Amino acid sequence: MNKPIPPGLRALATDYDGTLAHDGAVNETTLAALRKLKDAHFRLILVTGRELHELKAIFPQITWFDLAVMENGGVLYHPHISEVEALAAPPPSEFVARLHELGLPLQVGKSIVATWEPHETVVLQTIKEMGLELQVIFNKGAVMILPSGVNKATGLRAAAERLGLTPEQIAGVGDAENDHAFLKICGLSVAVANALPAILKEVDFVTKADHGDGVTELIGHLLNPTEAVS
Repeated sequence: MNKPIPPGLRALATDYDGTLAHDGAVNETTLAALRKLKDAHFRLILVTGRELHELKAIFPQITWFDLAVMENGGVLYHPHISEVEALAAPPPSEFVARLHELGLPLQVGKSIVATWEPHETVVLQTIKEMGLELQVIFNKGAVMILPSGVNKATGLRAAAERLGLTPEQIAGVGDAENDHAFLKICGLSVAVANALPAILKEVDFVTKADHGDGVTELIGHLLNPTEAVS
């Protein structure tokens, strides 16, 4: 049963892939809803595992957001001044080189190293052999390696601090394993209808619609909280 929308929410923090976007794209209805929420003086925060360059290429509306947590918490992007703020150390070059030697397909960001299942076994073994303090986070087939303790929650806390907000003033919405951390700290945790079962059972509110249509539905509730079904 969905919980009522709590008072005092001032921001929306949304995951990108599988939540705001479907197959990498955001529909026009959802874009219009985001504009409406922004016009109502809500702050917008994007929280994603993607690297900045790839997201900017497919989602120019990132400039609508007050802040964007990138690389699963490793980077904070300030769209209005095009500034990238590192929130975590860069990946060890020896570790990246070793994974390349082992033939793993890799994406390397400012803080994140990403590959795909079933390569997590090799990744974990390499971390162990090299004695590194790194963690592995899963996201629907993606395998993300970050410094220990870095996740979407630490990134969102940094974003909230920069905006003069507390996590309790933020409604968070997501769909996958790596969204657990940031949803847990939000004043309202929401899952879109297509979210993984483990996410659906932990959140305060589940939308009836999936992907971006679910985010649009949530925005409607944020703008008219008394109309939300509890």
